Amino acid sequence: MTLLRMDNVGIVVEDLDAAVAFFTELGLEVEGTARVEGPFADQTVGLSGVRSHIAMLRTPDGHGRLELSRYLSPAAGVDGSPNPPPNTLGLHRIMFAVDDIDDTLARLRAHGAELLGEVARYEDVYRLCYLRGPSGVIVALAEELR
Repeated sequence: MTLLRMDNVGIVVEDLDAAVAFFTELGLEVEGTARVEGPFADQTVGLSGVRSHIAMLRTPDGHGRLELSRYLSPAAGVDGSPNPPPNTLGLHRIMFAVDDIDDTLARLRAHGAELLGEVARYEDVYRLCYLRGPSGVIVALAEELR
């Protein structure tokens, strides 16, 4: 067995249009959208009566993909806090490299993004920050200092 690649990261969201707007503002490109339902969907995810809408986005370099899903049935639920802290077990965060962290933050704030702390400097290598995006997803940004 040989691992070929990591295909995508999937995130369940409450508002698919808002999440797509947020991540396209960040710079991802929409590859496509689809309705997902039927026996194959039920068998794949282990739920009954799956009906969902998805959007597949890709990074500009074509190497990373993000699948955003909105479940119509069964309704998506929240296990624990709706906005878990960054040290919660499970999906921690998704990080993107950007060329201008200040500009990126300004654009994402228009889509509801909120900093969790501050923009911090790691030595003379990076400026970094964590922010909360759509449906409570933690997004990290890294600007390499040259």
